[in-house]
Amino acid sequence: MRMRNKPWVKPELESSPFFIDDPFQKGNWHEKYARKQPLYLELGCGKGNFIAEHAAKHPEINYLGIDMKSVVLATACRHVKREFEQVGREIDNIILTAYDIERILNIMNESDVVERIYINFCNPWPKERHFKKRLTYIRQLQRYKVFLSEHAEIYFKTDDNGLFDDTLEYLKQAEFDILFQTRDLHSLNDPENVQTEHEKKFTEMGIKTKFLKARLR
Repeated sequence: MRMRNKPWVKPELESSPFFIDDPFQKGNWHEKYARKQPLYLELGCGKGNFIAEHAAKHPEINYLGIDMKSVVLATACRHVKREFEQVGREIDNIILTAYDIERILNIMNESDVVERIYINFCNPWPKERHFKKRLTYIRQLQRYKVFLSEHAEIYFKTDDNGLFDDTLEYLKQAEFDILFQTRDLHSLNDPENVQTEHEKKFTEMGIKTKFLKARLR
């Protein structure tokens, strides 16, 4: 679904100290945070519910959220402010930026050292001719390995069975070990699970959330 531009988007982003408008600079992401500590990355963070809640709850971790559309990141900025206000914390461990994830190596390199990647409900690109656009495709996984730390992890959620099955194979081919997988995440009643906007919507529709955790060999 396309989000229409809204007049409040530009001033919202311009006034946000944790939104970077022009990320076209390789490396040095760790230097942009108040503290040097483990860096977790969400690819396709959308409206930011997931990353905002995680960052507010975990001051000991730095979070970077990337999405292609700045219009959704304006909404994400509002979610970040709300979550941090609820816990009474200064916003000092999260950065949001807009960029094409297929070209992520334009803005990240081996100096960035990411400990964990979250990929939540990305576009499944169901037609075979579009598989290379998937955020979990082998080519993309190889790109992530440039900046992943030794034994870094990928957490992946989807509603799409085909994408889930294919991602399991992509990860194995890219030399990741599958640590855990389930085709019904919510049946586990995990209190640590933070639901995304899509996750809530699909759950209401009776569609089960598939989840896996993988580690770089």
